[in-house]
Amino acid sequence: MKRMLFLLATCLLLSSCGMNSRNETTAQTETQTETIKDGVEVLYFHGKQRCATCIAIEKNTRAVTDSLQTVSSDHTGLTFRIIDISKAENEELARKYEVTWSSLFLVRHKNGQETAENLTEFAFKNARKSPETFQAGLARKIHEMQQ
Repeated sequence: MKRMLFLLATCLLLSSCGMNSRNETTAQTETQTETIKDGVEVLYFHGKQRCATCIAIEKNTRAVTDSLQTVSSDHTGLTFRIIDISKAENEELARKYEVTWSSLFLVRHKNGQETAENLTEFAFKNARKSPETFQAGLARKIHEMQQ
């Protein structure tokens, strides 16, 4: 029953955010080769229209990353990127992480290897209604990835 309610809520969020599957016939952008240093990236993907929960995810994620970067030098390899998937220049990145609507990912870069963790379900469940739970959980996940 809980799973069914979550799926229903997710469907409602998809329609309210205006995030439908992207058309695969869109023009492909040039590959950007970028050397990423060791560290953790927090990637928040969104489209043109965003619901209150989507906005809460960005706001609370920014609060966590700003706080971690201010408090400790252990978090110098931490970056927060906001990516609008409706823009052509972000299509390749959205395709890489299979993103078609608002999503939150943690990506660990270490010794040329990348490990990604999808926190979208956790974010939608907590960012708006339980921001303290969201912020504490995100900070814990970031810390774990930095180990």
